[in-house]
Amino acid sequence: MGQDLFGILFGDPFAVMNTIGLLAFALVGSSKAIREEFDLLGITVVGLAMAFAGGATRDLLVARVPLALQSPIEIALGLLGVGLAIALSVVLTSPDTHPITLVADAIGLAAFTTTGAIVATEAGVSVFGVIAIATINAVGGGAFADILLDRSPFILFDDFYASCAVLGGSTYFLAGVVGVSGSTAAGICAVVTVLTRLAAVTRDWNLPTVQGLGLVEQ
Repeated sequence: MGQDLFGILFGDPFAVMNTIGLLAFALVGSSKAIREEFDLLGITVVGLAMAFAGGATRDLLVARVPLALQSPIEIALGLLGVGLAIALSVVLTSPDTHPITLVADAIGLAAFTTTGAIVATEAGVSVFGVIAIATINAVGGGAFADILLDRSPFILFDDFYASCAVLGGSTYFLAGVVGVSGSTAAGICAVVTVLTRLAAVTRDWNLPTVQGLGLVEQ
């Protein structure tokens, strides 16, 4: 009973996490586009790209049609996230850096790390596959959005971000190894990812660079 608490409270963990991730990342991506003064179409494109690119890549890696092409509900959730970003831009100054957006980004990262881990596990891939697909699902949309915003994906050079997804995906796999139920493993994965990301934001964590380690001259 205790092991299935997450499933009892929230139902299908994939559906719950996918819904949260779509709303959160569509909001975050659209907020970035608003900061760059994109028009309404551009804001929508960037928001939906951040919401769907990671999941579409995940689905292609496990040889299935992306969910975004199967269900209109997916698109509706993404558009709702875009609308929320526009509403926030009206009432907030610099909504892309506001705590609401930063927390939404952390929640979206955790949600998509979890959905990626769930799909990869169901596909029967290796431990590396579970962690890789969880990470791609979590950060792929943000990387694609950065490309649309004409800048290098920040996950490659700044911040402790993709590493949180790696930790979350690893946690999901290890939870399964020790016999934790899928629903509870999903909850643990999400909690580890979001708490790690929020700690990284508040404590300004960054992975070291070669120059920062003093291995080469700056």
